[in-house]
Amino acid sequence: MSKLRHVEVLFLTVALIFCWLVPASGQPTDFVSLAERLKPAVVNISTAKTVVSRSPSFPGPRTPGGGNELIEEFFGRFFDEMPKTQRKASSLGSGFIISEDGYILTNDHVVDGADKITVKLSDGREFSGEVRGLDPKLDLALIKIEAGEDLPVAALGESDGIRVGEWVMAIGNPFGLEQTVTVGIVSAKGRTIGAGPYDDFIQTDASINPGNSGGALVDTDGRLLGINTSILMRSGGSNGIGFAIPSDLVAQYVRQAEAGATDFARPWSGIDVQPVDADLAEALNLRVREGSSGESRLIYAILMDA
Repeated sequence: MSKLRHVEVLFLTVALIFCWLVPASGQPTDFVSLAERLKPAVVNISTAKTVVSRSPSFPGPRTPGGGNELIEEFFGRFFDEMPKTQRKASSLGSGFIISEDGYILTNDHVVDGADKITVKLSDGREFSGEVRGLDPKLDLALIKIEAGEDLPVAALGESDGIRVGEWVMAIGNPFGLEQTVTVGIVSAKGRTIGAGPYDDFIQTDASINPGNSGGALVDTDGRLLGINTSILMRSGGSNGIGFAIPSDLVAQYVRQAEAGATDFARPWSGIDVQPVDADLAEALNLRVREGSSGESRLIYAILMDA
């Protein structure tokens, strides 16, 4: 093989490797630098709360036609008056700093009902956290620590522009293993998983496990695309299907929470469709009994005037 041929083969090999390493943005995917830059903004969150155990309900004898209400009421009051036991429960989660003065985002289910919140920074320092906002419907929470100095932050990005197949990095504390970094891609967008009325999750195959909740999902530019929230599992661990709340939803929540809102406003719109039977046609004074495009326009006009 000639020397010129060797040079051509070498050039082609280098070009292929470069194309493999360079994403659509045109910048090399340097996960090492990305992790070093963002890990200081990710925190470990541990909580403790008092759980009151409820007395078991008394089933009471049953008759073939149903329950004996008098007996159930008597024994029900008896068991309700028995002393209740208390125990301490603890949990672990993740979060990330969004402002230099110590505001931290996490999931509502990480801190909800906690008597004590402890935030551990990447350098090992621990601070007491104070809840500044909770939104169970979005599963978001805003907490505050007083560190006495400026803290490293993770900047919110725009999740709407992320594309399926793009590289992402998840940072959190799975199973209490602090500052764990995993890498994957965006598997899907707009997922509905039955978690709440505002499901619009980013799906990723970056490994997410219990303890990752509240942690950061970032793109290759270091912009925060979402909050890792839940996983689809049967074994108790990651199956390669994780979900994150998009940063566009998070940004709306942050603006309202920082303004002191406790009841979060969300615009919505919707339409309900049902068959038009004889009773509904009569109630709406429809001129046409059979379905037609003209009837649809008439119904639309009536609803708009309502």
